[in-house]
Amino acid sequence: MTRSVQALAYARPSALESSAGGRALGLETSGGLTPTGVEAHPRFFAGFLSSPRVAARGLLAVADVAAARYYQRPSPGSLDPVVTGNGDRLRFESFSGCGGVYARLDVLREGLDGAETGHGTTNVDVNNPLREALSRMTGDDPLHLRVGPEELAATTLGGRLVEKKVPLPDRWLRGFAEAQVVSAGFDLRAELTGAEAVRFLRGLPRSGGRGRAPLWVVPAGRTLRPTTRPGPGAVCLPGPERLATLERVLRDATALRVYGPAPDGAATASAWEVVLPGMRLTLTLSPDPARGFSGEGGVLEALATEEAAQDAELVAVLLAWEPRIDPAELAERSGLTGARVRAALTRLGTAGRVGYDVADAAYFHRELPYDADRAERHNPRLVAARALVAEGAVTLDGDLASVASGEQRYRIRESGGALSCTCQWWADYRGRRGPCKHALAVRMARRGGTTGGTR
Repeated sequence: MTRSVQALAYARPSALESSAGGRALGLETSGGLTPTGVEAHPRFFAGFLSSPRVAARGLLAVADVAAARYYQRPSPGSLDPVVTGNGDRLRFESFSGCGGVYARLDVLREGLDGAETGHGTTNVDVNNPLREALSRMTGDDPLHLRVGPEELAATTLGGRLVEKKVPLPDRWLRGFAEAQVVSAGFDLRAELTGAEAVRFLRGLPRSGGRGRAPLWVVPAGRTLRPTTRPGPGAVCLPGPERLATLERVLRDATALRVYGPAPDGAATASAWEVVLPGMRLTLTLSPDPARGFSGEGGVLEALATEEAAQDAELVAVLLAWEPRIDPAELAERSGLTGARVRAALTRLGTAGRVGYDVADAAYFHRELPYDADRAERHNPRLVAARALVAEGAVTLDGDLASVASGEQRYRIRESGGALSCTCQWWADYRGRRGPCKHALAVRMARRGGTTGGTR
């Protein structure tokens, strides 16, 4: 498995402090991108939280996911959460070590006591002493939040630099991107009141794992009922134990919203959003606890074309840290069709430059603070498909095509814009995890007008 080491450097440890003037939560930042360029320690916010205890619990939940591996054996390190300032909100994001759970806490304008936020994205230090301090918080006495260094921090640090180095596998990066692409296909499927949400979530089984049939939930009056069979209106709940971290905030939940695709009988990803005073906490689950998002293949079509690469560069220039990206407006400003804008946004998602918010049903601009382009360069199916095209293994014949791969020759058929293949991958997944390498090679060859190469 290809991986690199992510180096994070903070001016000092993040801390929750109390004094005669009240409580103050200082979240220290590492390097990140802002509208003025790359900054070593960007500053995004200084003001008060409207619901301090709820925000503390939500931040702990995001940190829980960053440190978790829900299927594989725990590893010694985890990547600190990412924070994005979007002008009207702060978004705290994390991704589990196993690549199967994406978490985001959105602290909205009404949760920030009227203060404006800056723009940009960076990592924030969430260390063990801070976690312990946040977990002990009770009551809602005023809490001042600072995201970024103090005004004169550069002249007063005196060698207190905190450095962390953590492994960053390529499949982790791919999974982070796939979670955004998968979420873009979700619709709101159910909504429970806070009281019903507590009863439903606390009644879920706490065991699961590989080989178990996926659990589904269906509307039943004012609540949801678990079932083993997907029926009309059902939402997949793969690995219900992965929702346990939501219990940190259930005491203050006003609603639970469930998002997912229309059921087709196969296990799918789903998103679970707890609505809180002035904020939202969302967990997105992969289709199987033993399988992360990295193999879902939802980004491969967009990555396979030079057109999408060029469109992505054009669209990227038009992004301005918006909390909601309007594809129609981007199409008008860029002169591209709506379909090309959506493909460009998918490609930007693989580079960590946009995320997707199911509550707003919209992409948002952020720039993840690591080289997420590696996710494209090292994607196994993408690399294999490009090699097949370069080797001249693709033969086109109208709606049909064949690809020589090893000692086998596979036949690919196009129908309604979708490609099917005679390989085992297609037989197993029927396109639910993106195109196989053979279909992807055919797509490249057709768009490139040649079977002799791509890019």
